[in-house]
Amino acid sequence: MEMTEASKQTTTHEHVQNPEPDQILSPRRSLQLKQKKWWFAVALCLFLVLLGDCLVILLLNFFYVQDRRGEDDNKHLQYNGTWMQALVQNAAFPVLIPLFFIFPSPKPNRDTDSTRFLSFRLILLYFSLGVLVAAHSKLYALGKLYAGYGFFLLISASQLICTLIFTAIINRFKFTRWIVISILLTLVSYAFGSPQFAGEPVENEYFYSIQAWLTFSASVAFALTLCLAQLGFEKLLVKAKRYGNKRVFRMVFEMQICISFVASLVCLVGLFVSGEYKELKGDSKRFKKGETYYVLSLVGLALSWQVWAVGLIGLVLYVSGVFGNIVHMCASPFMALVVGLTFDFMDDEFSWPRIGTLIGTVLALGFYFHTLHYRNKEKIVELNQSENNVEV
Repeated sequence: MEMTEASKQTTTHEHVQNPEPDQILSPRRSLQLKQKKWWFAVALCLFLVLLGDCLVILLLNFFYVQDRRGEDDNKHLQYNGTWMQALVQNAAFPVLIPLFFIFPSPKPNRDTDSTRFLSFRLILLYFSLGVLVAAHSKLYALGKLYAGYGFFLLISASQLICTLIFTAIINRFKFTRWIVISILLTLVSYAFGSPQFAGEPVENEYFYSIQAWLTFSASVAFALTLCLAQLGFEKLLVKAKRYGNKRVFRMVFEMQICISFVASLVCLVGLFVSGEYKELKGDSKRFKKGETYYVLSLVGLALSWQVWAVGLIGLVLYVSGVFGNIVHMCASPFMALVVGLTFDFMDDEFSWPRIGTLIGTVLALGFYFHTLHYRNKEKIVELNQSENNVEV
């Protein structure tokens, strides 16, 4: 017992002698440093979402342009591999595993919660989110199969409305007038500034009676995924101090890897149960550029989806699910610009209306960033007031 108490005193004395870097700084300087790191993380995640969205739309258009289904005299006028599309969105998660171990991990605080109970809740959360992501991926693929792309975009815009409803109920999100303005500008920019799509079905393939509900269901699943992910970060990873007292990027990789693993298993089961795997060989042979480019396009798509997902989950962690959805939808005018510069089909030109939506997108993000800057400024003011009260 004496040895144990002595060792505890020695450990405590060493901790005082060697404080953490944040403890050396003054509270004001420490808060400013944390906010700078936070802004850098938010900017990085925003860039990943925009980059991922642009890469995905480019590779999707390339994939559908190279597919020969529309040229064949058969029943299939378009690409029907919906389970394959859903699988591609989630299957590249193994590339994130090395990054998960590279990023530093603060030591967890084991005194705040039972480790076994926390692990059970995390498994339940990741399993639920994985099933939701698989359902959302499959339903969106079906929606694109039966709808004109313009109508599909209008229906899928409801995902932001669903996110607002769920986040107000589940996450108790507080709206400001600047956030409301940002949301309105985002909806307008998304509806009128989205890019053309080479995989749009021909008119005789439209089947609106079922497609609208499929797309709406996908929007609900997507919105619920963002809100539950935010709840998981706040209640399980941050509040339970699984990674200490900090929000670290390692949380993003952990959640994305686990969610994509479950979603990939669900999509694999659907791929084999539906018999869709039998069409993969024929799809690769129909590809105009050959089987090598077919495989490379799928690999590129899978990696691009992971880039997008990591950025989106990061925005959910550092800001909110609402902001993540706004950034994703604000990427549409940028995607239209990239598609217009890269492809020349369906007379899609980046005209003045599209330039207007691009300006609206910048304003939407600017209004939301104004709210974030104001909230960070409030924290510094509160800290100054508390320091003045202590001095008095």
